[in-house]
Order: sequence, then C-alpha cells, then structure tokens
Amino acid sequence: MLSKANKLVIKKIISLFSVVRGYNIPIIILAQYLSAVFILAPEQRALNVLIDFNLFILVFASGLTIASGYIINSFYDSKKDLINRPNKSMLDRLVSQKTKLNVYFTLNFIVALMALFVSWRAFLFFSVYIFLIWFYSHKIKKQPFIGNLMSAFLAVLPFFAILLYYYNQIPFEEIENYSNQLAVIFAHASFLFLLLLIREMIKDLENLKGDLANNYKTIPIVYGETFSKNIISVLIIATFLPVYILIEIYDVGYMDTYFYGCLIVLLFFVLALQKATQKEEFLRLHNVLKFLIVAGVFCIVLINPSVLWHGKRLLHII
Repeated sequence: MLSKANKLVIKKIISLFSVVRGYNIPIIILAQYLSAVFILAPEQRALNVLIDFNLFILVFASGLTIASGYIINSFYDSKKDLINRPNKSMLDRLVSQKTKLNVYFTLNFIVALMALFVSWRAFLFFSVYIFLIWFYSHKIKKQPFIGNLMSAFLAVLPFFAILLYYYNQIPFEEIENYSNQLAVIFAHASFLFLLLLIREMIKDLENLKGDLANNYKTIPIVYGETFSKNIISVLIIATFLPVYILIEIYDVGYMDTYFYGCLIVLLFFVLALQKATQKEEFLRLHNVLKFLIVAGVFCIVLINPSVLWHGKRLLHII
C-alpha cells in the first residue's frame, strides 16, 4: 500500500503531466521526425536522419519548449479554465503556481543549453520562440484575430527549426535547385497552419463562457458567433488551395488519399458548424480537427510507404 505522501507525489506527477499535456509531446516529436524523413530531407537515408544527434537535440528542445509553453499558458489561464474545463483544472491545481513557474524556467534553461550545443542560430531561434510563447500567453491571447493567428503560428514554428537546420547545410548557390521541395514544404505548412487556426477559432466558440467571464476579447465575443462561424467557413475553403497544390502540382505519393479525405470531412464540418450552438457540439467539432491533425502526422508515411514495407532507406547500408 502506498502512503499518503507517496499518493500525493503520484497525483502531483499526473497533474504536471496534465499541465504540460504530455500526451501531445510524443505526437509532436513523431511529426517532426516524419517531416524530416519524408518532407524536409527526402534525399537522405532515413537511418541518417534518425541517428542525427543535432536533429535529436532540436526535436527534443522543441518538445521541452512546447511543454513549457503549456505551463505558462496554464499559469495565465487558471481562472478561465475553472469555468471552461473544471475537471482538468482541479487536477492541474494539485501543482502550485510557484512550482509551475519553477518547472517553466528550468525547462527553458535546459532548452537554451541544448540549442547552444547545436549552434548560435539554434540558440537564437529558441530564445525568440520561448519569448513569443510567453508574450502570446501574457498579452496576445486575449485579442481577437491576432491571438488566433499567433497561436497557430507558434504551433507550426518548431517545424521551421528543422527546415532551417537542413537548409543551412546547403550552399547558397544550390538553394534554387530545391525550389520545388520548398514549395511542397510550404504547402504542407500552410495546410497545417489553416487547420490549427480553424481549431483555435473553434476553441473560442467552445470556451465562450470562460472567455467572457475573464474579459477575453475573442472573435465570437467581439463580433458574435455568426461572424466567427463565417470566418471559419472561409478558412476551410482556403484549405483547398494548398491541397490542390499538393495533389495536382506536386507529388505527395499516396498521401493524396489523406487530403481527399480531409476535404470530404471538412465539407461536412462546415454544415455541422453552421448548426452548432452548444458547447458540446463545438467540442465534437474540435475533436474532429484534432483527429485530422493527428491522422495527418501518421499519414506522412504515405508519401513513400516503401520505407515501412521494405525498410530500404532505413536499413540500407552503403
């Protein structure tokens, strides 16, 4: 039998895991590695990507930075979450605000050291990234439009750390040879950015009561639910452009089946959105978007599934 003290320690560990959303971090790390293998460095052997120690440092630093971002976000949103997510909020409150801040600063210090090990550019990138996350949580999050845009941008930003890592290794005069690859990368990033932006705006509809009580100036509060729904519908239509580019202009292998599926789901999503009025309905729509984003991570392998079928790029030894 565990003593009361041990039970409390376990509860606090679970609480901290909930605060940093530890269930999200492995998905983000997997997404970065799959992006590196199939999108950012497709000309390299998968094994070389997986054993690249500097890449590992960057991916791990990204995971820690995102975890620290969740902590500072929870710190500033503690009152709002009592209304919007009472059950999760009670679990998160097992860890004191002081402890959250201590863990936040510790994680950021570790990230800075790790980034400095890779290069001064990596150190500068993560220093700016950490500052932007804090600035968003402290100042920008309560503002309409810019808060949603910045949240989606910060979610996509870790992938650009890996992009810069690979493209810094290419001589400047050869960059032009990678124009098609860059177009594919930015089309993927645009699609992901739009999905994340739509998700943020759905969250505003879902969290309307708590945002209103805590003086958050979100789009549905300032301009109304109908206006917010119309903006989301326009953003969904905008996702068709990067999907068209990826399917019709460039080769994404069998991943085109994922994009076709997304378009079908998003069409039904728009219809359900226009009818939605209750928090539970917005929560279901939010979960649909989360599913599309997570499914997109695993579907990256469809760009070249032979890596899984035969392991040629993973196991081939020169």
